[in-house]
This record gives sequence, structure tokens and C-alpha cells, in this order.
Amino acid sequence: MYIHLKSSIGNMVFDTATVIWINVNLATMDNNIDRDYGALHHQAIGICDDRIIAICAMGQFVLPIGDVRIIDAKGRWLTPGLIDAHTHLVYAGNRAAEFEQRLQGVSYQQIAERGGGILSTVKATRAASLAELVRVSQPRLTALLNEGVSCVEIKSGYGLNIDDELKMLRAAKILTANNPVRVSTTLLAAHSIPPEYQHNPDQYIDLICQQLIPAAVEESLVDAVDVFCEQIAFSRAQCERVFAAAQKHGLAIKGHMEQLSNQQGSQLAASFNALSVDHLEWLDEAGVQAISASGTVATLLPAAYYFLRETKMPPIELLRQYQVPMAIASDLNPGSAPLASIRLAMQMACTLFRLTPRESLAGVTCNAAKALGLSEEIGQLKVGMQADMLLWDIESPAQLSYQFGMQELVQKVFAGSVSDVG
Repeated sequence: MYIHLKSSIGNMVFDTATVIWINVNLATMDNNIDRDYGALHHQAIGICDDRIIAICAMGQFVLPIGDVRIIDAKGRWLTPGLIDAHTHLVYAGNRAAEFEQRLQGVSYQQIAERGGGILSTVKATRAASLAELVRVSQPRLTALLNEGVSCVEIKSGYGLNIDDELKMLRAAKILTANNPVRVSTTLLAAHSIPPEYQHNPDQYIDLICQQLIPAAVEESLVDAVDVFCEQIAFSRAQCERVFAAAQKHGLAIKGHMEQLSNQQGSQLAASFNALSVDHLEWLDEAGVQAISASGTVATLLPAAYYFLRETKMPPIELLRQYQVPMAIASDLNPGSAPLASIRLAMQMACTLFRLTPRESLAGVTCNAAKALGLSEEIGQLKVGMQADMLLWDIESPAQLSYQFGMQELVQKVFAGSVSDVG
């Protein structure tokens, strides 16, 4: 029996659904629905295999004939799965001792001179086997999954040579295979100048462009390439070379830009139609105009801003003025954001950067999907999208940004597979 239902958002067919939620409120995050959160109240939504196949108002819903699981949401809220679009979660070691030293007055430069800083993480990551790297990274990924993350970007950047950068990317692929999560992998070899190339960083850029990028592509380990364009890292010209090599191999472009100073890195990234530029505390209006014109997402990283006790905020009002989509990510890493929580990042985005709860949720759903080049697949509750969904016991989606540390998640759906929480 075929039942064809119609609503304001298209033809609805529930007859082939394997699971249907009824009496549910939807935060669709669909920009075509002119309400906060793209909200639809008192709905039914059906999935088949890994796809959303039908949505309609309960007043129009007719129970299909056949073997179908019905879940009564009892007025709870369903959102897309959360997306953490910027992490460095694969690494070995930790820098808690350095954190303690900084609080006792030791400068970052002094710590670096003693072999600390990013190079201490490089040393530990190089020393770890692939299996060990997977083992120590799993708890960080688990923490994100427990909050409802269904898609996460994982960067390399603590190997800084061919073998160890590839090892990090392989670890990310193993984590993908072992967990109910979609992982987008990013090569961030241009993260810091390795010890071996301190006096010849251009030679290291040669290595990235001529050997490392081709090797990562050959093994199908990488989706995008990132760079750290900054006075303490790589120049605009060096980053341009990496972008050109990545583009030649069909990889997407991303960038750590304008975090500590304005190097016009975002304008460079925009010229390559980058998926996203991230951090952005020192981004100026010319940079905002450039990324607006290119459709590039601005990814905000409030946890790093908080942990480093920064005082210069990203230009939120300019980003709004030029209608630049804003993503929010945890920036999970051992040095500047050792915080494995996308929900905390959402709360910080509101309290520190003054984003609205609607902007915050968009930042970890539809805009985060766009920052990874996945907006046709995930990030919205919409017919045809992958069934990555979260059922929350909340009165309003604003609660997801308002409070932190509460167990509101009731049910998780990843690629159509339903699991209860708690």
C-alpha cells in the first residue's frame, strides 16, 4: 500500500520506512524554512536504511501498513547529528606539565627552549606506534561521540615528516572503522617547522608538496589540506605553494588563519575557494569580504580563545554583515584547546563571542557540514539527507547552548542505526 502525503516541504512517502518517529519537534537547520532552527513542531519523520525519506505534520500522518518501528518522541526535539569540523585529536603525550609551568609564570618561549611546546607533542607522536596512537586517541573521540558528534574532522600535524604524518592519517582511518562516526581527514603537515628544517623551511615545503601530498593521496588517506599561515609558522607564499599542490591533486583547501596576526591568509585561501578558514581573531573587513565572495565558511574556535586567555575576538558583526556562514568547532588539541567537548564549544561561542543559540547550533550542524564539503549529505533534517540524528529531552534547542554537562541526549541515530543513550 502506497501512501502519498503532502506538506509545505514536499511529497512525503512513509510506506518504505523502517523507523518512524512520531510526535516529535524537528530542529531541521534547513535555511529554506523561515523559522529559528528551521523548526517544525508536532511532526513525523521516517527513515529507510541510512536516509531520511519522509517528513510531515502529525495531522497529515497516516500509519503505513507493514513492518515498521514506531518511536513516540512525546514532544522531544530531534536535531541533526553534531559535527566537529576542526580537531587535532590524534596525538600522543600531553602537556599538562607545561600548563602548570605557565600558571607559575614560565613563558611559552622558555618552555619551547626547554623542548616543550608543539615539538614535545611531535616527539611523543613520532615515538608512538600506530596501534598506540589509535589507543590513546580513542578516549578523546569517545568523549565527542558521547555528546552526539556523528562527524568529526581529524587533522595530522604532529608528525612533521612523511612517515609520521601518514601514520596519523592512518590512525584516523582506523578510528573511523572502529566507531559509529564519519571522519574527514585533513593533512596539516604545514603546522610547524620541524626541527630538521628549522634553517630551511622552504625545503620542508618542497617535501610536503612533492612527496607527502602525493603519498597521502596514493593511499586515499586525505580529504583536505590545511596550513598554519602565521609569523611563527609559514608565510603566505609558502602556504600558497601548499594550496597549489593540494589543488593539483584534487584536495579541498582549509586554513588556520589570522589567529595571532593578520597575514591576509584568509584572502589567499578564498582565492583557492577554500572550504573554511579557522580561528580568525585578527581577520579584517577585506578578509571577510573575500571569504564571503568565495563562499568560504568561517570556523570559530572559542576553546582556544578561552584556554589561551585571548582578548581580541573574531569580527562576528562583520561576518554577520557579509552573511558568512559561521561554524563552531572544539579545536581539540594538546596545546591550546585540550577540551574534548563540542557542547562546551557551543556554550563558549555564545558566552565569549556572543553568538545566539541558533547560530551556535547552526555552527555544529549545517554550517559545519559546509566547512567539510558535506552539506549535501549531513547537517540538516531533510528528505534525502543521511539519517544522522539526535533525540533530546529538552524544551527548546536553545538549551543545547545554554547549559553544559547535563545528560539530555536520549537517542542517537548514525547512518540509520538507532541506539538508546543511558
